[in-house]
Amino acid sequence: MSCISPSTDTIVDDFIAPVCDGFVVILYQDDDILLINKPSGLLSLSGKNPLNWDSVHYRLIHGQEGVTPAFPEAKLPHRLDFGTSGIMVVGLNLESAQHLNKQFQVRTIQKRYVALLAGWVADDQGWVTAAIVKDKKHFPRVKICHTTGKEAISEYKVLHRLEQPRRSLVQFTPHTGRTHQLRIHSQVIGHPILGCDLYKNEQSEEMADRLLLHASDLYFEHPTGGKPFHGQCPCPFNQIIYFRPDASCLKAGKDTK
Repeated sequence: MSCISPSTDTIVDDFIAPVCDGFVVILYQDDDILLINKPSGLLSLSGKNPLNWDSVHYRLIHGQEGVTPAFPEAKLPHRLDFGTSGIMVVGLNLESAQHLNKQFQVRTIQKRYVALLAGWVADDQGWVTAAIVKDKKHFPRVKICHTTGKEAISEYKVLHRLEQPRRSLVQFTPHTGRTHQLRIHSQVIGHPILGCDLYKNEQSEEMADRLLLHASDLYFEHPTGGKPFHGQCPCPFNQIIYFRPDASCLKAGKDTK
């Protein structure tokens, strides 16, 4: 696949995040780490534009009045996209953050996501292997490029297929951590994530009022003691899926023709 030549134009990020009314929720806390639930529509880190000051990190170090205390030494060893909700691990001191950082770097941490995709994914499970590179002419998008892109591998499993309209509830396990990896890989297989504004078809963005991508699970080694640790965060849009009166459902493995 050919690639567009890099642009020499300066990239301008004029995105201003809307106000996020959701809260960062603490799922687990000890002396060294937090597990938190990030709401959709909140930056992980504050942006360069001073108007984009609000973020997970800002709320952690300053506290959320009446909701969570301040954790002035909190550090984020990983991020979630602005529109993605779900579980994040936070280091509460330098040693814990460095230990977690190393685990992410060597890819020993396993992450799982749940997403709602447009249409019915044909195979019950599979892999997407499509290299990703920044699309310098269409910031902040990325693109598939097999010549200069970085290796990107996503594993998927269809959990349910839904009717009216046809959608697929999918569990993703990314084996690499590229920017927008699950979003563009979903588009690659012809089933973009509902609510995604960057990688979409004619209807998929309008089929949801948020990006329907949620980080559900983290498997890692606790930085103190080294014991295996599993953090889990329930998917907030499962209720929308299963309790809509017109949303009939087929489990994966049923006839989808």
